[in-house]
Amino acid sequence: MSGKTIGDQELALLQYIQATPKRSVGDVFTGYGEPRGLARSTVLTMMERLRAKGYLSRRKAEGAYRYSATNGSEQVMTGAIGRFVEKTLQGSVSPFVAWMAERGQVSDAELAELEALVDTLQSRRKGR
Repeated sequence: MSGKTIGDQELALLQYIQATPKRSVGDVFTGYGEPRGLARSTVLTMMERLRAKGYLSRRKAEGAYRYSATNGSEQVMTGAIGRFVEKTLQGSVSPFVAWMAERGQVSDAELAELEALVDTLQSRRKGR
């Protein structure tokens, strides 16, 4: 699955389905596609592409297919972030950190998560 990349719109759809699993195409169209001005057929096509790439699974229940994200779909965000850092930021996270500092809208929970990540990185360095 690591070689099967997805675009921004597919990533957003996958995140929506992860947050609201076991949804039919109609459910996803109503909750995700319609507010974005997408046709039902477009939503179905995107969902089937994600399924073909192994990021979604489907099961028939109550006369309709229900789609859920697969375990491998969690790697998608990590891959997307990695590609963003490599391609857009030339491998450096410093511009992103500077943007966050300038934005100044980091919640206490996000700040705690960032501090925990820094602690983890420092521990790994010391453990070398």
